[in-house]
Amino acid sequence: MHKHLVLFAALFTLSVASLGYAGSNEGKPAYDRRDYAEAYKTFKPLAEKGDVQAQLALGWMYANGIGVKQDNPEALKWYHKAAEQGQSDAEYLVGIMYLTGNGVQQDNAESLKWFRKAAEQGNVEAQCQTGMIYASGQGVPKDETEAVKWYRKAAEQGNAMAQNNLGVMYARGQGVSKDETEAVKWYRKAAEQGYAETQYNMGVMYFNGRGVPQSFVEALMWAYLAEAQGYAVAPKLCDEVAQRMTQPQIAEAQRLAKEWKPKGKD
Repeated sequence: MHKHLVLFAALFTLSVASLGYAGSNEGKPAYDRRDYAEAYKTFKPLAEKGDVQAQLALGWMYANGIGVKQDNPEALKWYHKAAEQGQSDAEYLVGIMYLTGNGVQQDNAESLKWFRKAAEQGNVEAQCQTGMIYASGQGVPKDETEAVKWYRKAAEQGNAMAQNNLGVMYARGQGVSKDETEAVKWYRKAAEQGYAETQYNMGVMYFNGRGVPQSFVEALMWAYLAEAQGYAVAPKLCDEVAQRMTQPQIAEAQRLAKEWKPKGKD
């Protein structure tokens, strides 16, 4: 039912607007109108003078080849400069680069160091990544209790991946007492945001009556939703559940899946 927890270098969809650019707004208008060469010319001297948001923006441009030739070592250089000033997004991105080995030799321990710095400032993606590293024990001592701690912090901020992973920990009794009702609580939060893996997990829980009263209609609805997102094992679950249902029950599950709409973060 639950896949092994693996490290996932989440795509961090930043833009200059979402960087919370707090220095002079020079550069942002050019970036917004996609005049990246002009934005780069403006950000570069600001970054060299120590403007933390310009450093972060410059790192992002190098990492993604926006207005400049893609250059991971140069991206890491600017991320480091911003991270050393305590900018949490930069700390997180330095962690990602050490985790993936982009622009630097891969180093899980170093990635955890930077993830923790960002996580301790409340960076939700970093909190989730910190939990994943402790859960996997890749390059650091495995610590499921610590993993649960960081998953919970991110889950309480509404991060769907962390909510799913926290549910997994409760379902398996890893780092916390096994509690399938609590597992379903966290699965539901992520599933209602549209997180495909958790929608599948909800289908399995309803199918087997684990943590919730057994309901083939609910099981099939969640399985359909996971299948619609291309979740690989969802079609098999759909078939297994449908084999135990009447046609009216299947029609009801189809109706519920069609009418379902994602909710915001909870």
